[in-house]
Amino acid sequence: MERLRLHTGAGMPAIGFGTWQLEGGAETVRAALEAGYRMIDTSGDYGTQPAVGRAIRESDIPRAQVFLVTKVEEDEDGLEATRDRLDDLGLDYADLVLIHRPPRHGAGSDIWEGLIQAKRQGLTRDIGVSNYTTDQIEEITEATGERPVVNQVEWSPFGYTREMLEFCRSNGIVIQAYSPLTRGRRLDDHTLQGIGVRHGKSSAQVLLRWNIQLGTSPLPKASDREHILENFTVFDFELSHEEMDVLNGLNERYSALAGLAYA
Repeated sequence: MERLRLHTGAGMPAIGFGTWQLEGGAETVRAALEAGYRMIDTSGDYGTQPAVGRAIRESDIPRAQVFLVTKVEEDEDGLEATRDRLDDLGLDYADLVLIHRPPRHGAGSDIWEGLIQAKRQGLTRDIGVSNYTTDQIEEITEATGERPVVNQVEWSPFGYTREMLEFCRSNGIVIQAYSPLTRGRRLDDHTLQGIGVRHGKSSAQVLLRWNIQLGTSPLPKASDREHILENFTVFDFELSHEEMDVLNGLNERYSALAGLAYA
């Protein structure tokens, strides 16, 4: 398992397992852990936290080897919501807590201050944001002096922004990619398929490998063991510089959700 270095010095697995609309509950999370995943992404509003917590508690894998990501919402107190998430999970701490999305007005510096307190109290090792623009990241950083370690956004070769990539690289912020497989909607793309054939890999594996070589951390989701393992088997091949350039050129700011609002 490759790892990424956060600006706080902590290591984070290069790939994680997403649990939004997860089917199979704790059994599916256990299957992901057995396949080799060591980062699990969840949230209070996913409805998957009890299953995630149970799978981690019952696993033979030591808790210190599992990187747990959860989130607080934009209308919550950061500190109290972190406590609520941990109660729901049945765990003592998280490795990373994110603000799920920015509030409608402002960047949520008060919520961010609550997460800073949660970190100081040992409830989480690191803190970050999700669905934030570069301006919003700068706002909370300037207000508190604390820079996020992660910005979790929708991200694929078909939809990403160079501005966000360069901003995060220059500020030591890791991009976590949700919906890195475009929710399956672009897997039949001929360019993806052609690159996959050359490497003996699927379109999904090509998408995930693109993220990893870009230095971003994909969070694929799957429910059956075959796809769980397939999505994890992306460390045994490498895309060429030319292939990366071709994939970079697919960008049309495509979103499987409702548009890439960040820049």
